[in-house]
Amino acid sequence: MVFSSHLFVFYFLPLALLLYFAAPARARHLLLTVLSYLFYGWANPLFVVLMAFSTIVDYACGRLIAPGPAERDGRLPRLVPETPRSRSQRTALVISIVTNLSLLGFFKYFHFGVDSYNALVNSVGAPVAQWDTFFRITLPLGISFYTFQSMSYTIDVYRGEAAAIRNPIDFACYVSMFPQLVAGPIIRFQEVADQLQQRDHTLEKFTRGVAFFCLGLAKKILLANSCGLVADIVFDAGSRGCLEAWVGVLAYAFQIYFDFSGYSDMAIGLGLMLGFAFPKNFDSPYHAASITEFWRRWHLSLSTWLRDYLYIALGGNRRGPVRTYANLAMVMLLGGLWHGAAWNFVAWGALHGGALALERLIGRDSLYRRWPRPVRVAITFVIVGIGWGFFRAESITAAAAYLGALIGLGDPAAGAILLKGMIAQPWLVAWMLIAAIVTWTAPQSWDWTRRITAPRAAVILGLFWISLLVLTTQSFNPFIYFIF
Repeated sequence: MVFSSHLFVFYFLPLALLLYFAAPARARHLLLTVLSYLFYGWANPLFVVLMAFSTIVDYACGRLIAPGPAERDGRLPRLVPETPRSRSQRTALVISIVTNLSLLGFFKYFHFGVDSYNALVNSVGAPVAQWDTFFRITLPLGISFYTFQSMSYTIDVYRGEAAAIRNPIDFACYVSMFPQLVAGPIIRFQEVADQLQQRDHTLEKFTRGVAFFCLGLAKKILLANSCGLVADIVFDAGSRGCLEAWVGVLAYAFQIYFDFSGYSDMAIGLGLMLGFAFPKNFDSPYHAASITEFWRRWHLSLSTWLRDYLYIALGGNRRGPVRTYANLAMVMLLGGLWHGAAWNFVAWGALHGGALALERLIGRDSLYRRWPRPVRVAITFVIVGIGWGFFRAESITAAAAYLGALIGLGDPAAGAILLKGMIAQPWLVAWMLIAAIVTWTAPQSWDWTRRITAPRAAVILGLFWISLLVLTTQSFNPFIYFIF
């Protein structure tokens, strides 16, 4: 089930809100958990079993890490960060991490590992050593998100940054909450621990949540889907010229931004309707004037998760420049693999890791100081766009061919004139221009929804109804991050 569907907007969401506010306070987390499991299991009920297993393991590990009597608020005493951990506490943490990474590794990377191994043995002339499997594994929706989220709980409890929770229903609610379950943002336990115990439900918060949801839906339906059509036409073409390749990159850059930021807006809005305040996930990333700044603005919940739980754990920048660059490269390579089990995602991570290391080596200010900010923003956007070419391509070979087209080395076929006509349709060009205007001139949803005036309410409702009308006619309605 996706947010941008009639099933969700007209049936699931109204019913969920009605039941939630009609239920007594003590039963709301149980109800929200049941609704979330229904939401998640709509496509495949077996996915629910996997998430429930991860939830049970991490809840039990949290209890083992922080034993003791519960306090009045239902949480166990918070551990003191400086106090040495016992062997059983360390073992519980290892069990949690290994379990979550094993689930993620098996379901997401099994076929990638087998295919890579077979390609390697074939390349060295030993096809007899290849491993032929007779079964195919389905990737559960959102497993990359909820495993990271659930794992952050045991790590936060172990570090003493959050108190363990006693009630298993509260923890199950945290892991499975449908607003952010299948595509984030990645909510760390310490960010909502207090809200799970006590939160306010106000008209102001609910109104802002509705505004967030409507704006996110408009981003998704009107901008992401329209730009996605252009991107698909170009990337799926047998060949393309230099200009068409850059149009495809631009279209995909808009598609993935409005697709994911629109989903994040809807998730934040749904959370507000339920009384939860989720953290900001995008901060106008295409305004960035360097790759370092880009990662301080793009997918904040993932970049901060990788920084706090991986980069710092590897030593961060505390062990000399060589180790710092190695840590940056490792984090970005793993970040690329987190997004997808294919070598083109590894190449995407390597591109960003190399750019981050170069900026740190030379000095970000020294590298860009001679140019005015608009030029730096444009250069950064081009680098990010080249990266999106790797991200969108079907394989590393296709990505290399597309990169060749970007620098004029492509060999467009005789029918390439048809491609020009397909992407030059006036309504597609108009939506691309609107996407560009919104990207670089419009205020952020986070700021614009702080105060809902009558004119703003009219704009919000107008965009909502237009989005619903367009939704009835669209057959192209993917969510890019569902596959991650």
